[in-house]
Amino acid sequence: MSDANRRDAASALPGADEVVTLIVKHRVKAGAEAPYEAWLRRIVGVAGQYEGHLGVDVIRGKSGGLALFTCVLRFCSTAAMQRWLDSPQRQALVAEAAPMLADGDQTEVHPVHEFWFTAQDDGASAPPRWKQALLTMLVILPHTLLVPLIWGPVLQLNPLLANYVVATFLITLTIVLSVVYLCMPLATRLFAPWLQASVADRHLEPGHGQ
Repeated sequence: MSDANRRDAASALPGADEVVTLIVKHRVKAGAEAPYEAWLRRIVGVAGQYEGHLGVDVIRGKSGGLALFTCVLRFCSTAAMQRWLDSPQRQALVAEAAPMLADGDQTEVHPVHEFWFTAQDDGASAPPRWKQALLTMLVILPHTLLVPLIWGPVLQLNPLLANYVVATFLITLTIVLSVVYLCMPLATRLFAPWLQASVADRHLEPGHGQ
């Protein structure tokens, strides 16, 4: 990513105390898929060693007849993300991959929760809000039923833990961490065909398929 693009991205970043996602999209030239996959495994391993890196998901798709790789990297803060963006290791690896990429190194930055329902393919729209709401409810409802039951015996062990404010904080924190880092990413991948089905029906035209 050029210095100008990096400055533009940094100016749009959320606060440094907020978990952020770095979205990296690469369209790979025809015939370069295998070497790109090998390169991708290397850069994912290097990124995972950086302080503040919270994990990565790789989503494979198609765009314009070429393989599209969307990498979703989560960081504990914008500062941690910027350290990775500015690192000599990343710059050298991106330069190595440049000949394999049709459009260069495309990056976006989002607060962590905004990527749950972001369209992955170019030109696609986000899923209908009723689908977003339904899937979110399906993820959160079991948490609201089960987490208080799981915490219950522990909260009774100490009067401080049994305090309404403390108990509510612990239960809410457990739900938020589970939903943000585990369940919503898994749910959106699992239900991706259903989430995007109506969008595909609206935009698909003869001869415009993948």
